[in-house]
Amino acid sequence: MKKIGVILHGSGVYDGTEIHEATLALLAIKELGADYQCYAPNIMQHHVINHLTGEEMSEQRNVLVESARIARGAVKDLKELNLEELDGLLIPGGFGAAKNLSNWAFNGPAAEVLPEVKELILKAVRNKVGIASLCVSPVVIAKALEGSEYHPLLTLGTTEEASPYDISGFAAGIESVGSQHALAGIDEVIVDEKLKIVTAPCYMMETDIVGIRKNTQRAVQKLLEII
Repeated sequence: MKKIGVILHGSGVYDGTEIHEATLALLAIKELGADYQCYAPNIMQHHVINHLTGEEMSEQRNVLVESARIARGAVKDLKELNLEELDGLLIPGGFGAAKNLSNWAFNGPAAEVLPEVKELILKAVRNKVGIASLCVSPVVIAKALEGSEYHPLLTLGTTEEASPYDISGFAAGIESVGSQHALAGIDEVIVDEKLKIVTAPCYMMETDIVGIRKNTQRAVQKLLEII
């Protein structure tokens, strides 16, 4: 049975992992006959957002502890992840990818990636371990591979459908650090066959939970196919 390492980065779209994307990805992995293990870095998250008001809260939370909410406690420290025990990786979206795994939300293309995450992505690509990256998390892939011999084909959505985000800006951003951007709507995923990377726009586009269900399932299916 194929096993996917799912990298969480908090709990909640504005300061951590997008819960719909994570949960539906876990469901898709199981439904398609594979298994998963969740991981998260044991660090303090950048900040805490009140998801009711959108305002920042004066408290601190741990990324691993918060990720355990989604994984129902079954989550391991990212430092325990052994690529040799896995067939693929999956990174859900949510601003935690751009605030905790990296600081793209604040620095854009000049961002830095958490060192252990950068090392993991580079090692996965070099060893042809498949990666599925959802929503905004492809910015982490792009920055992790910046300056390497790898120039992945990624998507952060399309300008041809409604989006709450600046898709053109994101596309220009990842291209400025050496990646290639392909337009993809909520019914599409992009597959870099050579590097074994699947990206899906998910909530980068205007959609609902049904759209997310279909998009995450398509991404997981492609990931399992390429590995």
